[in-house]
Amino acid sequence: MSRSWGLSGKIKDEETELAPSHMAAATGDMPTYQIRAPTTALPQGVVMAASPGSLHSPQQLAEEATRKRELRLMKNREAAKECRRRKKEYVKCLESRVAVLEVQNKKLIEELETLKDICSPKTD
Repeated sequence: MSRSWGLSGKIKDEETELAPSHMAAATGDMPTYQIRAPTTALPQGVVMAASPGSLHSPQQLAEEATRKRELRLMKNREAAKECRRRKKEYVKCLESRVAVLEVQNKKLIEELETLKDICSPKTD
């Protein structure tokens, strides 16, 4: 059961509302509370349905929990499989990029050596 203080100084819980009695304030005694009817009652003729969980036996609840667990595990396996596939794809992409950059680096080193040979003064 949850309780909360309303804006008007009333204590509210799920079923009842407690309001301070004005008589206690006049006498100086400890405040007392009056129980009021809930303000959010259902309209007449409306019947609340029983919760679906209350209609199942403990065995059915256990079977449902097992089914949900198996479904969750299956979904998790599929998600993990997809994650591993994406990771492999990402690693392959990185490896190919490394290969391209290594070739580019070799070409640039060769070009640098060629330019050094051309620009450096030759001593004979």
